[in-house]
Amino acid sequence: MEEKKGVITEIIFHNQENGYTIAELETENELLTVVGELPSAEVGGSFCLRGDMTSHPKYGEQFAFKEAEMIFPTTKSGIQAFLSSGIVKGVGQKTAAQLVQHFGEETLEIIGDHPERLTEVSGIGKKTAEKIADSYAQHRAFAEVSMFFQAFGISAAQCMQLYRAYGREAVRLIRENPYRLTEEVRGIGFRKADSIAMKMGIEADSPDRIESGIRYTLRVYADDGSTCVPREELLEHTAGLLDLTREEINDQLIRMAFAASVRIERICGTEMVYLYRYYELETRTAKNLAGIAAAEQKTLAADVEGSIRAVESRSGITLSPEQREAAVQSVSEGLTVITGGPGTGKTTIIHAILEVFRESGFRVALAAPTGRAAKRITETSHQPATTVHRLLEYASDDATGEMVFGRTAENPLKKDVVIVDEASMLDLPLMAALTSAIVPGTRLILVGDVDQLPSVGAGNVLRDIIESGIVKVARLTEIFRQAQESMIVMNAHRINQGEYPDVNGKGTDFFLMQRGNENEIRDLVVELATRRLGAYYHLDPLRDIQVLTPVHKGNVGTLVLNQALQEAFNPPRPGIPEKKYGDRLFRQGDKVMQIRNNYQIEWKRTGEEETHTGVYNGDMGYITSVNNEDGIVTVMFDDERYVNYDNKMLDELELAYAITVHKSQGSEFPVVILPVSWFPPMLATRNLLYTAITRGKKAVVIVGPRNRMDAMVDNDRIRLRYSGLGERLGKLAEYTGAV
Repeated sequence: MEEKKGVITEIIFHNQENGYTIAELETENELLTVVGELPSAEVGGSFCLRGDMTSHPKYGEQFAFKEAEMIFPTTKSGIQAFLSSGIVKGVGQKTAAQLVQHFGEETLEIIGDHPERLTEVSGIGKKTAEKIADSYAQHRAFAEVSMFFQAFGISAAQCMQLYRAYGREAVRLIRENPYRLTEEVRGIGFRKADSIAMKMGIEADSPDRIESGIRYTLRVYADDGSTCVPREELLEHTAGLLDLTREEINDQLIRMAFAASVRIERICGTEMVYLYRYYELETRTAKNLAGIAAAEQKTLAADVEGSIRAVESRSGITLSPEQREAAVQSVSEGLTVITGGPGTGKTTIIHAILEVFRESGFRVALAAPTGRAAKRITETSHQPATTVHRLLEYASDDATGEMVFGRTAENPLKKDVVIVDEASMLDLPLMAALTSAIVPGTRLILVGDVDQLPSVGAGNVLRDIIESGIVKVARLTEIFRQAQESMIVMNAHRINQGEYPDVNGKGTDFFLMQRGNENEIRDLVVELATRRLGAYYHLDPLRDIQVLTPVHKGNVGTLVLNQALQEAFNPPRPGIPEKKYGDRLFRQGDKVMQIRNNYQIEWKRTGEEETHTGVYNGDMGYITSVNNEDGIVTVMFDDERYVNYDNKMLDELELAYAITVHKSQGSEFPVVILPVSWFPPMLATRNLLYTAITRGKKAVVIVGPRNRMDAMVDNDRIRLRYSGLGERLGKLAEYTGAV
């Protein structure tokens, strides 16, 4: 690699989040354009850059650098130029000249090591001296951090993340335990951290290395939905990961158990290992649910059967015997689950029991795991619903940025009844928080379709509760006449029973359009989404048609489909601003989705001055403006929440013309388009297909070979999730008499 030393004279482009920079560098002999990651880029900064000259077809000769080292000047003129650039806060051109005149070539040494002497210069007081010293110390510290970590292949942007996390302590802390990198720096996984640790001289059998490997393996399982892992399976996977013996792994596992870093328990006859957090969440949830189920309930003011008949008379509905039994059970028990597929009347039951509780003057909370699901249940029940997070009055911890809830065991919900729709989406952490905030004696009613995909987060909560025997379960199987007119509903039940769907019938709302290869599938999906279906159903194609797919990669994955759909829906054109972020391109008018929970991000509603916080994984909206000068992308989410995303937050956004089936849970769309092709067996499953088609209201169009759709129906494989909640609940039921 070549080396170029010089001063930044102009910054052409700088991305604050990843540090990607295009700048002019003036060396002793030349002025050249440099391109690479330089988070600390500022005009006047001196750097030693290492890389190679390249030729860009549009911009010509450039020096593409891979390593950057900040240089602090040593001459009087260099020091004065450095300080005059504005890099050090509190120092302008006049002050820079005064400092250099007074301290000469020792100026930077005085600022760094003896800042109290700065007050010797006229006009500099104690506070200004501290400000100058602190700003210079930050630059020097980042330079040291950057130089150290870039030698290990850590990018400049990742160095900035480390510096933000640890400040000037970064080098010391990572030297002590390089495996911190996996938890502190996005984009550094265990294997990368392990490679860095080996270069730093960490022994292969180091306790820190083994512990990190165990924790990494447990997190991988948690990301796949498991709250615990069989001990033997954990030992095997971790030993393979670290190339060590099972005995070495087990020795460290025992030490971790004594340190309460993990928990080892026998569940259903098998020794299971938990990250301690999930053990605590699982035991707390089980205890809370058992208490809710066993507690004595507040008595209704009226006869339950009579109240239900009165509701039927007033509302003009007639409950089936199955629905009536579910309604009676719901208002009579402390803990109830109502589960059933589409068209079985779950919403009707919610409406009926809300009326019964209202007659008795009960305080009722109606909630759902996502904003879209809450909005839908509000529309169907004609009662205001909220997200579970809002019900629990979530907030962001100022110190950690983590979510905290205002409603807890110490400050519980003041409700007599809590009804949660789309309960299959509840993961273990959210269920633990919800049940902690419910006082025994409050009725908890969980409504959902247990045959849908389980929660994205860890846990198998609804299924575990149903199978535990601690709860009264109302299973709805009867499909009502109106629902029988929809082939979406009928085919959903056929698929759930392992039968192939009927497609393309006269007057149907369920279609299969066969195409032979993925390029043809992709092209037809784009044509249907942008032109044909909107015109046929008189719908807004952008807002009312949603493409769902099981996968991210490949020609029918979200990445490729979003690029194609963006080009069709919202192509580049004069006057429409856009912003490049990594491999993503955001354009004004784009349909986007928030892809992780952010409890600190601020938002406002149209016409309101009050500021709120929190945007969640799966929230969808549209880019209303792109301001490249300020680096701001503004998104309006479905419920008219406006959020300004700066460069640091853009990695939380993705295009949403096409989304995964998992991300669609809890949502409904007028029209759903689903490409089917060869997918990995763990994704090409019956319950994924079932979940996908039950998202559509007016029409579902499947695009791909018939045999691939049928193969998904045949594949009743459900990804195994390890969990101890069901057994814990069963054991508690024996003691509490909840059943």
